[in-house]
Amino acid sequence: MSQDAASASSSGRPLRVAIVGSGPSGFYAAEALFKHESTVHVHMFERFPTPFGLVRFGVAPDHGKIRNVIHTYEKTAAHEHFQFWGNVTIGRDLSIAELQQHFDAVVLAYGAETDRSLDIPGENLARSYTATAFCAWYNGHPDYRDVHFDLSHETVAVIGQGNVAMDVARVLGKSADQLRDTDMADHAIEALSRSKVREIYVIGRRGPAQAAFTPKEIHELGDIPGCDIIVDPEDLKLNAASQQELTLPDHHAAERNMATLEEFARRDVKGQPRRIILRFFQSPVEIRGNAGGVTSIVLEANELSGEAGAQKARGTGRMQELACGVVFRSVGYRGVAMPGAPFDERRAVVPNEHGRVEVGLYVVGWIKRGPSGLIGTNKKDSEDTIERLLEDAPKLSRATADEASLRALLEQRGVRIVTFPEWQTIDAAEIERGASQGKPREKFTRVQEMIHLLDGL
Repeated sequence: MSQDAASASSSGRPLRVAIVGSGPSGFYAAEALFKHESTVHVHMFERFPTPFGLVRFGVAPDHGKIRNVIHTYEKTAAHEHFQFWGNVTIGRDLSIAELQQHFDAVVLAYGAETDRSLDIPGENLARSYTATAFCAWYNGHPDYRDVHFDLSHETVAVIGQGNVAMDVARVLGKSADQLRDTDMADHAIEALSRSKVREIYVIGRRGPAQAAFTPKEIHELGDIPGCDIIVDPEDLKLNAASQQELTLPDHHAAERNMATLEEFARRDVKGQPRRIILRFFQSPVEIRGNAGGVTSIVLEANELSGEAGAQKARGTGRMQELACGVVFRSVGYRGVAMPGAPFDERRAVVPNEHGRVEVGLYVVGWIKRGPSGLIGTNKKDSEDTIERLLEDAPKLSRATADEASLRALLEQRGVRIVTFPEWQTIDAAEIERGASQGKPREKFTRVQEMIHLLDGL
């Protein structure tokens, strides 16, 4: 036991920590606590009966290997001093103040749940969707189970060039048959089987050297059977600052991306049933439409200015109208406020210093630093926050209420807690459902279905 944690345990019981959210940052925080303090008790709260956050609901179905990180989280969940309480919404079923009555420290790990806005006219027209909603829908997220995506139009514009935009383009560029052996939700496969989408524009405001997609993501776009990939060689002509960026130590991915894009630009267009067109140096300024929804998007040509590594896109005034029936906006996630915690509206994070909001309240992951980095980025981020928590251990107010009173409070409020062993029951049922279809799993997409399974209804 560390000296700080030992001081905190001087009351004769272990340190009790609540973690709000069960995505990567939450599990890495729990792992760090167990690593540094063998007697700490960790209680993880999640608003769904299912853990793992964006690993479950954000990773594309055809990227199943990425979900193998779940095995690491399962090892943490198997710790004798770990408890998972799913189907409990903090801020509704329990307040942060009530958590603080029952735990010595609270760690917020609830991520970034909404999307950044384009702030342009027509953004809220019918058939203008967020990419994150689309990804959540095809991944079986209960909040998006009944959302309808109109895929009856041939041309789609995807605004943004991060990995989520690549996922959207790749899923739309594939046939439903190419996705049937993944864990994509059945309702999504059925809808995609009727898709009329044939032309997918993926539009970025800066150039290919600044695109946010990873080399693996862009490379995959060129390997979709039945889909052409089109890049205009003119878009690959870089200014001096962009050329310099490719040589910077932390820009190796951009250099590899450029090599892939140059190979795409040399390809012959084969007239495949579908095609993905990558467009650079363009910003959306208006989405146009009528009572039925989107009919086109107006794009302004951009130029880059500034020093290498810090170039900004500047509009030139040259406009182009692209006819399309659907727009997917993929310009980033945005955090939301939680009742009882401070919130920085401009940055959309819980304000903190190295993860410390105040003594006894901490934050990790995207709600700490903003939506950046990959799954593994959260490990070091969470470890840094837990260092602050353990430094504060001697100063933590000792919670007076116990677990029994917390459970009684939730029962009184009609909240049906789902434990980790019960999640494992759901998990096994999903795998069994998928096996009959040749899939890794078929997810339950409604919370009540999961509860009925557990209660034998």
